[in-house]
Amino acid sequence: MEYKDYYKILGVQKTANQDDIKKAYRKLAMKYHPDHNPGDKVSEEKFKDINEAYQVLSDKEQRSRYDQLGASYSQWQQTGGRGDFNWNDWFTRTSSGQGPQSYTTRVDAENMDDVFGGFSDFFNMIFGQSARPNRPGQSQGQGRVQGQRTSYTTRAPSQRKLEKPVQISFQEAYHGTERMLQMDGRRLRVKIPAGAKTGTRVRMANAVASQDSGGYSDLYLVVEVLPDQHFERKGDDLSTEITIDLYTAVLGGQADVTTPDGKVLLTIPAGTQPGQTFRLSGRGMPKMRTPKEHGDLYVKVKVQLPRQLSKKQQDLFEQIKNS
Repeated sequence: MEYKDYYKILGVQKTANQDDIKKAYRKLAMKYHPDHNPGDKVSEEKFKDINEAYQVLSDKEQRSRYDQLGASYSQWQQTGGRGDFNWNDWFTRTSSGQGPQSYTTRVDAENMDDVFGGFSDFFNMIFGQSARPNRPGQSQGQGRVQGQRTSYTTRAPSQRKLEKPVQISFQEAYHGTERMLQMDGRRLRVKIPAGAKTGTRVRMANAVASQDSGGYSDLYLVVEVLPDQHFERKGDDLSTEITIDLYTAVLGGQADVTTPDGKVLLTIPAGTQPGQTFRLSGRGMPKMRTPKEHGDLYVKVKVQLPRQLSKKQQDLFEQIKNS
């Protein structure tokens, strides 16, 4: 089995902190996201690798375990790679640490329909099926739902809280979207509301069979909204930029502004200054609890100066200068 260098995939050093890892991930995720590269299988595979790398390196315990594996694999390579690397050893081991014991389990679920697809055999070998007993009365750990990391914290065996990260595009966050999950033979449709933001939790009641009590546990989808090339978001407000020519800035006119709902015409008053910002009321994100209400869209104006002027234009500018 081929070793996957998650640090190389994200383009970060092994000493990178969580902020560096998150920034690198967001940049690459936006570049290779399937929404930006429709039908491009190469980009789709890169996106899966990027997501897988981030899932591991953004998690303290999984990163520690991965680093231990990397050290052992490097030592094996330095010996000339004699014999096969003992993957089975890493298949059965779990990470150790202080505080509550941790373990990994597999949630009984199939055919998870998500934007990523499943994780690689390498990930599944190292993180997918390892297990160790939980500490009585309290435990913390992680499981998988068809290749996606599912985390949970338990204070008693019958009270399990499961979470599954899910990424959505900016447009999905603006309009709302759905995910279809097949859990324990049941096909479940979950709606992610318009206005969802990173950190939004969507509860799916009684979605996953409980191995402890024989009943069902709730599953929470934890939303992450991918960056968008046109808009930056702050709460329910959005900001964007447009470029106008010098003549429109000086004389006034109109300019196209891209909004999440399509293009609108913005009236540019005469004498508009570079960097001036205009507010388009109600053109921002819908508010999750009151989706008919929206935040605002702030449009920052950039003025493009002409690089070359005709003789007549130069004369006219001289006249203006000297008037």
